[in-house]
Amino acid sequence: MKILRELLGWVGTILGSVVLALIVIIFIFQPTSVDGHSMDNTLHDKEKIIINKTQNIFHGKPKYGDIVIIDSRVDRKRTFWDNVIDPLKYNILVSKFTENTQQIFWVKRVIGKAGDELQFKDGKVIRNGITLEEKYIKEPMRYQSENIIKVPEDCVFVMGDNRNESKDSRVIGPVPNDHVVGKYLFKLG
Repeated sequence: MKILRELLGWVGTILGSVVLALIVIIFIFQPTSVDGHSMDNTLHDKEKIIINKTQNIFHGKPKYGDIVIIDSRVDRKRTFWDNVIDPLKYNILVSKFTENTQQIFWVKRVIGKAGDELQFKDGKVIRNGITLEEKYIKEPMRYQSENIIKVPEDCVFVMGDNRNESKDSRVIGPVPNDHVVGKYLFKLG
């Protein structure tokens, strides 16, 4: 009987630890890795980072210049269950053991917020008539457009720091705030 109680105690401790770890990964902090070169020279391919997901709990909104992790599937509504299942399905550890190489999470920088008007001329981003000074970009952007983009309510416009090698809001459009799943916190190692 004493062995059974001790065994149940160990099982309870292990299960409690697993549940706590899942809560942390799903709702608070999550390790992930940068895939590709769209954030060069700020973050590099295969670099391991930690993201802070607490803005989802407190309904915080990203600020200009924040490096965020977005769910690139902007054509669908994001649900509570996406917040629970996606960190388990699309993470560093699982991708090593499965063939799931789909990259739905992108690391990008917030360039525009709701109501902003954006233009792209002469290798520069112009927000609300003011040319942005962006010391973090890898090289001048080749992308040009005569269109003025107005960022809709409850959305952000994101771009990679390596503008010439980035799929971002120029491709998928503005990103709903509920598709911003976290904010870059720090690099591992």
